[in-house]
Amino acid sequence: MKITETPRTPAQRKQDVLARLEREEDVWVASAGADGTPWLVALWFLWDGEAVWLATRTTNPTGRNLREGGRVRLALGDTQDVVLIDGEAEVFTREEVPAATAEAYVAKYGWNPGGDSPSYAYFRVRPRVVQALRGEHEMKGRYLMRDGVWAV
Repeated sequence: MKITETPRTPAQRKQDVLARLEREEDVWVASAGADGTPWLVALWFLWDGEAVWLATRTTNPTGRNLREGGRVRLALGDTQDVVLIDGEAEVFTREEVPAATAEAYVAKYGWNPGGDSPSYAYFRVRPRVVQALRGEHEMKGRYLMRDGVWAV
């Protein structure tokens, strides 16, 4: 690949990340079991302005990993335009999830995970690290958030 573009500024990258979090529907969710076995799955997500919300069964590998270990990496896009978010997941039963979050999830997808099955739960992922890059020429400056604080 030949690089012809100028790298985006950190402010533009942050703006692009926030826009993607608002408009996109699917995110890759990478987690690991207690034995270290990796697990990768695509899930619908909701961005509330501070955290990413996921919904899945607590009985499947992703749900178990998020519930038991908490650490997660989320990925949007492809290798030529990627956003990576590292965070900690916190589980909310369908009774505990904030009503506004459940309503926003239904409004976005037309699906109520909490009404589907008792095994469904919501997981709030608070970003700790956010990286964004469009190819090798944007490796420098790719960290937009560290330790939960935006750098830009």
